[in-house]
Amino acid sequence: MRTRLAIVLSLVASPLIGQVAPPPVPPPAAPVVILTDHALDGRGGVVNNARIGVSQGKITSLDAAQSSTATTIDLRGYTVLPGWIDTHVHLDSHFDRTGHIATRAETPAEAALGMANNAWLTLMAGFTTVQSVGANSEAPLRDMIRDRGLPGPRVLTSLSPIQADTSVSGDSLRAMVRRRKEMGADLIKIFASKSQRVGATPTITEDQLRVLCDEAKAVGLRSMVHAYRSQTGAAARAGCREIEHATYSTQADIDAAVRAGAYLSPQVGLVVQNYLENRARYVGVGGFTDEGMNIMERDLPRDFEICTLAVRTPGAKVVFSTDATAGAHGRNAEEFVGRVDHCGQTSMAALVSANSLAAEALGMSDRIGSLTPGYEADIIAVDGDPVADITAVRRVVFVMRGGVVYKSLGAKRK
Repeated sequence: MRTRLAIVLSLVASPLIGQVAPPPVPPPAAPVVILTDHALDGRGGVVNNARIGVSQGKITSLDAAQSSTATTIDLRGYTVLPGWIDTHVHLDSHFDRTGHIATRAETPAEAALGMANNAWLTLMAGFTTVQSVGANSEAPLRDMIRDRGLPGPRVLTSLSPIQADTSVSGDSLRAMVRRRKEMGADLIKIFASKSQRVGATPTITEDQLRVLCDEAKAVGLRSMVHAYRSQTGAAARAGCREIEHATYSTQADIDAAVRAGAYLSPQVGLVVQNYLENRARYVGVGGFTDEGMNIMERDLPRDFEICTLAVRTPGAKVVFSTDATAGAHGRNAEEFVGRVDHCGQTSMAALVSANSLAAEALGMSDRIGSLTPGYEADIIAVDGDPVADITAVRRVVFVMRGGVVYKSLGAKRK
């Protein structure tokens, strides 16, 4: 399937579902100067009247001189900031031709187009880097965006996640990690708990988590753990780097993550809401049931509670993630609104969680997540000031990734 998807993706110059993308182009040879009057630097600071120089896909200056050889892009009147980073999505997840969640019965061509369309929608929403953690089919998409100019965000992928039970030996667990490394994974994703829809109970032990996360570190990969309840603390103590969900956990679990320096990744603004909005398109396929949907709806306040607990805990590194699946791609920014409305996180902290903090979580803090000379020219603009009104994140008017403009109004706002 992965090989066939790669062949199909090589024939796809742009997503053909819903919107038409511009043809891929390399970064312009001539320098670019972006005029701004209000920018956020991605680290919690505000920069006024910056002239952002861009050349060969990189930011060269925040005080660039205008010249007759430079292309000028006027973004005054908007808020400019680094492209956002979503540390947990599922680009392979999409609805099929019947309108239901796609399964393996779909043709490779349809699957490839569904993924390419998700990538395009995500990029248009201002997300220039994502971590997609759930399928081997995400590797050819990553490679086509990186190497062949397919429009989409920069993609990191875990390939298929590791799922095991308490009977699996340490040697077998290490072999699972090494196999994913050989296949080209950018990180290791581990299921330490069952789905929230079926009880969220533990699936492996803390010792097994330690084996997996130690082996990931030994082969040079980061680890991400799907964890609920006490598995949050177990993953932290085991040395795992990023902990997803954490619903039903306690203050002691959050404190364990803080002590370990692990990144916490709750979701409150999109994933459950999207499942409920699209209930009829999910139920009956792949283990999705009405009972499971009812559990997620019933326990949504518990998601809010753990997120609130995390953002109120000194030293907690609460990073931006959505767990976006079919129906949610392109709406990733709803998580910002959820963080502010349901967790009490400040707007600035929520934005930083998708810029410099997310870049740090991905081990890319020297390349992305900040308006800094030498960094990738991943630059977006929104209509309004999201620090004053977080809903401005819904109004992305400009997207540049790696120096290439993918979305622009084409004229200065009056």
